[in-house]
Amino acid sequence: MNLNSEYSLAQLSKLKIHFIGIGGAGMSGIARIMLAKGFVISGSDKNDSPMLTSLKALGANIHVGHNKENLGQAELVIISAAIMDSNPELIAAKAKSIPIVARATALAWLMSESTSVAVAGTHGKTTTTAMLTVALQSAGVDPSFAIGGTINTAGTNAHSGSGSIFVAEADESDGSFLAYKPSGAIITNVELDHVDHFANEAAVFAVFEQFISSIKTDGFLVACGDDAGVKQLLTQVKRSDLRIFLYGESSSNDFRIDRIKLDPTTSSAVISITGRKIGELNLAVVGKHNLLNALAAFATATAMGIPEDKLLNGLASFTGTRRRFELKGEVSGVKVIDDYGHHPTEIAVTLTAAKNLAQAGRVLVVFQPHRYSRTAVFAAEFAKALAAADFTYLLEVYAASEKPISGVSSLLIARGMKSEQVKFEPSMIQVVSEVAAMAKSGDVIITLGAGDVSSLGDPILQALANR
Repeated sequence: MNLNSEYSLAQLSKLKIHFIGIGGAGMSGIARIMLAKGFVISGSDKNDSPMLTSLKALGANIHVGHNKENLGQAELVIISAAIMDSNPELIAAKAKSIPIVARATALAWLMSESTSVAVAGTHGKTTTTAMLTVALQSAGVDPSFAIGGTINTAGTNAHSGSGSIFVAEADESDGSFLAYKPSGAIITNVELDHVDHFANEAAVFAVFEQFISSIKTDGFLVACGDDAGVKQLLTQVKRSDLRIFLYGESSSNDFRIDRIKLDPTTSSAVISITGRKIGELNLAVVGKHNLLNALAAFATATAMGIPEDKLLNGLASFTGTRRRFELKGEVSGVKVIDDYGHHPTEIAVTLTAAKNLAQAGRVLVVFQPHRYSRTAVFAAEFAKALAAADFTYLLEVYAASEKPISGVSSLLIARGMKSEQVKFEPSMIQVVSEVAAMAKSGDVIITLGAGDVSSLGDPILQALANR
């Protein structure tokens, strides 16, 4: 793979570009922006999807399935992290000596001529990136953006804006976010995850330290001053040119929220900057974690000179992103929520919000662990986090690109929970039937995980309707 190739936007616009794995959240966003700029794009993915249909409608030459013939006359190949060395298109590209680059490198090229903001952190990246984007749009900035999830109001995960700002979600999972070299950055929190790539917590901190070092000279960093991981990370930062803004609840932060109010379907707080009250932050999304995400977005846009009142109005209009505490529907008083949470910390905050939504009702969870490596390392923490639910159905582990690990299954989590609170049930059909039969008016059913558990929302709603 040639990761050292450098292309300006003008040079890229003259190339025939092929995406292997174009249907993924990150890859499709890059393709969408390139298509908007008039680039010649082709791409392939293993399975058909609405995303492929959308890209085809925008002018991309789309192939379902991987075949070496799909390369056509490609002069540059972009691949996702999920593409294996055995992929026939990748093999053919190498044989033809076509430059091959990772998704993050391609996104870095798109960001290179803009005032760029990279949103990083172990949790909350997608929502924070989306909030910042919506706030900037409300202020009339029209930023370009690339997000690992779809903004509900926009119905898209990427856009080529007319403004000078580019907002991008920066995924640390494989360290590729070091390619971005942004003008400024957000770090929401730091802790161990992606144990398939990082051997230990020290390795995670090392890559985040490199990420901070990659911010452009005289750039800025907005970081959560309440997060233990961020506090530890900042002790390692030696740059004197970097403007650092801290946000959170404690009085030591530059940007602070207090008077927090968490209602079942909304949340609010008062924002102040170094003791100066700015106004009330009102959100149409739930949870203290989302108030902090919104505060990060507010602090970042303020650091870029955007008027405060316009930002508050924009954040108030934010209605969420797909798969982040997304209401799929309600039948007979039973709400069905879908959420991407796949780390114990994420599950804990999600279930806190779910309990608040349910009030006197119960929270019934269908959880699908994501990756064998994560399940092996965090089994006890998963069990502890899921104990907040009234009942949990555990599906089998979603492998992603991993091979099974001997002795690792969802049973590891089940064994750490009270037997009356959990059932290991690998059959999705059976889970749909059972959770729908169990639910009563006032209950909340939440499908939880980063795998295909997200497909169960509609069948559960149908099962509820058919009772």
